Amino acid sequence: MKLVSYRVDDANLLGLYVNEKVYNLAEAGKALGKTGSSSMKALLDGEEKTMETAREIEAGIKSGKIDIPFFSWSALHIVAPVPQPTSCRDGYAFRQHVEAARRNRKVEMIPEFDEYPIFYFTNHNAIQGPGDIWCMPDHFRQLDFELEAAVVIGKKGRNIRASEADQYIAGYLIMNDMSARLLQMEEMKLNLGPAKGKDFSTVIGPYLVTPDELEAFKVPAKEGHTGNRYNLTMKCWVNGVQVSEGNLAQMDWTFAEIIERCAYGVDILPGDVIGSGTVGTGCFLELNGTGKLNDPDYPVQWLQEGDVVEMTIDGLGCLSNTIRKTESNFSILDLKKKVQKAG
Repeated sequence: MKLVSYRVDDANLLGLYVNEKVYNLAEAGKALGKTGSSSMKALLDGEEKTMETAREIEAGIKSGKIDIPFFSWSALHIVAPVPQPTSCRDGYAFRQHVEAARRNRKVEMIPEFDEYPIFYFTNHNAIQGPGDIWCMPDHFRQLDFELEAAVVIGKKGRNIRASEADQYIAGYLIMNDMSARLLQMEEMKLNLGPAKGKDFSTVIGPYLVTPDELEAFKVPAKEGHTGNRYNLTMKCWVNGVQVSEGNLAQMDWTFAEIIERCAYGVDILPGDVIGSGTVGTGCFLELNGTGKLNDPDYPVQWLQEGDVVEMTIDGLGCLSNTIRKTESNFSILDLKKKVQKAG
């Protein structure tokens, strides 16, 4: 299934995306004599039971048993598939990206990368879907995209083994982990974060794709790893110019292994979003670093006001956003204290 959230007045409603048409899940359910979930939260909170009902409703639409009005994608106010996640974590699964970033800083590859998967928590209240991304002045000081995939958790669990973790995934989607690099680098000198460099916008969408839709793309996990992996090409364009390309199969740590670590000693919940981390070549920070390493005159690039960022992943659709500038002169970078050194 492909599940889409859209906004009407003050409510986020849930639709099924079938043959390039959007059907309201609750209304379609009524036509079939079923109770379809009215929102993504209700669908995920109901775990397997509500998800199975949604599958029955989708089958009714595809078979022609349900004859109700539908919407075109362009006619709807599309929002993030999971508009209000219970949490949002982001992983660090692609060795290629980590190696390139460290090489560009002229530091050795960190051996701990191959020992265990890591993640950080980002701001689940700053989740966005397709459309405008509003940024403050400090964000534009090295504003960056990050091309990623993410999973959404579909049932509650704790202390989950990687061999069982894929069963907890409700679906997959594209993630753009927006990054204000100057803020990020300033903060991380103190060995804490990322914080303000990341918490203003994380974009997911355009819809949630259930695992069964990706079965034909499944490939074995890399040697020594456990869990599902998928051969899905990932690309990013800025203003129509392709800047990035990778593949989800390049993940070293699987989502199952990341979930195993996330759920150690704590509950993961329906509606939790977990990102893959950046694919190799998947951000300007890496591209600029590699370019400068090979050519000192390489022209660095960062996102600017008005830029259009489009990301695609095979089977997961196209996520499009436009960068907008908030009219403000407020700068937290200007609030840094001047420290007088003794002597």
